[in-house]
Amino acid sequence: MSVAEAVGSPVRLVFLGCGAVTASHSRTLRAFRGRVSCLYASRQAERAQEFSARFGGAGSFGSYEDAISSGDVDAVLVATPPDSHLSLTMAALAGGKHVIVEKPPFPRAADAADVAREARARSRQVLVAENYYYKPLAESLRRIIGSGQLGRILFLDVKALKMQHTGDWRDEPSRVLGGALYEGGIHWINFMANLGLTPERVEAFRPGTGAGLERSLLITMRYAEGAVGTLAFSWETPSPLKGVRLSRIYGTNGSVAFESNGLFVAQFGARRRMTFPGVRRMTGSHAMFDDFLSALAQGRPPRFTISAAQRDLELIEAAYRSAGITTNPITPESTV
Repeated sequence: MSVAEAVGSPVRLVFLGCGAVTASHSRTLRAFRGRVSCLYASRQAERAQEFSARFGGAGSFGSYEDAISSGDVDAVLVATPPDSHLSLTMAALAGGKHVIVEKPPFPRAADAADVAREARARSRQVLVAENYYYKPLAESLRRIIGSGQLGRILFLDVKALKMQHTGDWRDEPSRVLGGALYEGGIHWINFMANLGLTPERVEAFRPGTGAGLERSLLITMRYAEGAVGTLAFSWETPSPLKGVRLSRIYGTNGSVAFESNGLFVAQFGARRRMTFPGVRRMTGSHAMFDDFLSALAQGRPPRFTISAAQRDLELIEAAYRSAGITTNPITPESTV
């Protein structure tokens, strides 16, 4: 029985991988008891059992293969490092499961199209866990821009600068698929691409003369509506409170200043006001899972589609190519 046919029953969701992302999502999903039942899978059976006990799970598996083949699972959430996302997504689809895949979803933009075709062929859904699309900050800015109160948008100046320590698989050359922009900056590319304006061209500039995987880039984004945006993104910039920064959007009739993470939005012009969008749920993860669980139960597409996720990857590829970062394996193919 499909999830859509079992409306009213909890979605039986198994996490593939038991790390920090799974722990974070498990805490979020506590608010959805009755709509989702969580299970856990790891290559270390004891770790999966520990996660299931810690988060009130319905069971555990000692391998990803056992989880994917289980008849007690409706959907899998791929929360492993990105180098295994594509293979696990395809395996889950072949096993008749719906898939939620963590960002960055796949090595190349073209992979998203292949996955979408496979999902359609098997009448299953693939949802990309891009929580920035669902952030209250993004929702607020979309409303303001869409209202026309700022007039014609001229400039977007977005700052996403912090010191990001890794010390995990991100430091293993054989496992990483990209630098800081691919692994973390894809959130911010998504943010800039989904404010109600249409990205048309992207360029990136790398400070210094460093080689290897980048940790800082300046991105420029040209929009079809005529606006120009800049994104200063870095994993090597000391910042207060882990990245509190001020960003701005300028239009012909007014402007908006906002804390980049979503602490506040201040609007200037004919209409002046200060708002604090969704401070309690500022990450967007709650709204994301609300949409995803409804999409699976109702058999409808989510608000953030796999084609939109493909566009994010295309923009990343275009940025890398323009910056001359050719050693990164995600750069060869792009339609941007």
